[in-house]
Amino acid sequence: MDRRTFLKTAALGAMAAGITREAAAAGRYYPVKADQSLFETINRAKDPAKKSPLEQKHVPVITAPKAVKAGEPFTVEVAVGEVVHPMGPTHWIQFIELNVGNEPAGRVDMQPRGFLSPKATFTVTIPKEAAPEGKITLVVNERCNLHGYWEGSIDIAVTG
Repeated sequence: MDRRTFLKTAALGAMAAGITREAAAAGRYYPVKADQSLFETINRAKDPAKKSPLEQKHVPVITAPKAVKAGEPFTVEVAVGEVVHPMGPTHWIQFIELNVGNEPAGRVDMQPRGFLSPKATFTVTIPKEAAPEGKITLVVNERCNLHGYWEGSIDIAVTG
């Protein structure tokens, strides 16, 4: 065997061993399998009055005033789920995003260490021209590493 063939064979063998080892480690450290169908679309509560256990832990809960004055700051609090979502090394919320209508307003990225509860607080100011009809929709998106993208929204009145 010449040197070039030997090096190619050794490199391919090392790559194959690394991939196999990585796959085995993923099975050991991430024993919960992800439901791939939940990653195909944005998930929402099918019936907000009767949420499934999965929806209770994943649909964002948005707390904001029912009406705000244009140009004045207000607080928007977001919790992931009515039943607070667990945070650990194998199952966690990766981020929470707030959009005002279609415009991004803020994002909080989270780590899978279990130190945080998946909650975020945003301070928002709505300019009058952003709500010409006197209302605006706040949309929250979040992503669970095992259960995909989830969305919740509320409408608020904008006066002034």
